[in-house]
Amino acid sequence: MLRSDAFSYINVLDKAADASWLRQTTIANNIANNDTPTYKRKDVRFQDILKDELVRTKYSNLDQAVKSLDYNGTRLNGEIYTDADNFSYRIDKNNVDIDTENVELASEQLRYQSVSTAITGEFSRFKIVTGS
Repeated sequence: MLRSDAFSYINVLDKAADASWLRQTTIANNIANNDTPTYKRKDVRFQDILKDELVRTKYSNLDQAVKSLDYNGTRLNGEIYTDADNFSYRIDKNNVDIDTENVELASEQLRYQSVSTAITGEFSRFKIVTGS
């Protein structure tokens, strides 16, 4: 993590990129277990965690809220959870829908690309300001 207020948004984007990568890995694991009896689909929670942390800071200004986040703690890490643990529409009790997983994987790949582009843009702005 970078230790300056100027890098607060980059730190948030860094955590978002980590969570997106974790979600892609988790979805790939779901796809790999599509034919495993009793396997339950897993997913990653990050957006809700980030929203809760921003609300918890109680700042009315987004810049101040982002600056006050704890980037070194575990609160802003993606969290793997079992999705619809009691649900299964298949005889083998597996709840993975391969079509849904493929769509979710493509969506998450786009999200990761967007976050990476945003990080690159932030560093480009720093280069312009510093004249590097």
